[in-house]
Amino acid sequence: MLKKLVINSKPPKGEDGYKTFSVRIKNDLVESLDALASSTGRSRNELIGIMIKFALENCGVEDTNSQDEEKEVYDSSS
Repeated sequence: MLKKLVINSKPPKGEDGYKTFSVRIKNDLVESLDALASSTGRSRNELIGIMIKFALENCGVEDTNSQDEEKEVYDSSS
């Protein structure tokens, strides 16, 4: 008896839980990311997703008018 190969249709783009968009970053960041991708065997896309998730889980908004204790802050202007 022959078995039947069943191929399920893919969900339409945007309905798979992912969103595609473009970003513009400096060449030195791309080079660092590519080196990390090469040394870990992970794709650039996978690493960016991991890094964004980590950043979102570990960031906060600082009130620049507050006189709170000194905090470790990433300076995004550099």
